[in-house]
Amino acid sequence: MSIVTVLFALVSALAVFVIAAVVVGREAQRLDMVAPRVIYDIDQAAEYVVRVLPSSAQARLTMEEVRQLLLAHLSWLNDKGLTPLDVTDRVQNISVPVVVDENSLTAYLLKEATRRGVDLLDDVDVVHVTDAHMAYFAAIGAVGPKADQI
Repeated sequence: MSIVTVLFALVSALAVFVIAAVVVGREAQRLDMVAPRVIYDIDQAAEYVVRVLPSSAQARLTMEEVRQLLLAHLSWLNDKGLTPLDVTDRVQNISVPVVVDENSLTAYLLKEATRRGVDLLDDVDVVHVTDAHMAYFAAIGAVGPKADQI
């Protein structure tokens, strides 16, 4: 084997490595800028919420009532502009943080519970369902961090 052949093999191997490193680096950067794919499944969410509710709330709420509260919560999020239609492969361009106010959400859900026929024996169940639903969002990666207290 001649020195030219060995030198050619080394240069070729180095070129392949550099090309692969550039391609992998570019793709890693592109994927870092894209919102992660989060899939929300209402049935899975309801099961998760029921599973993490305190036992007292589990005893008072049926699965269908929890599902109706989750749908109302999703409706509230949609009204606030927090559930865009097409987020697949969308570049994250958050310029203004969105803060979810738990008091207005709770008031909305209490009103919606009545409208949707959910018989709440204890109003605190709405808070428990909301907290568990937000935990589900966090578990699937669909929610950002909590805002700092000012």
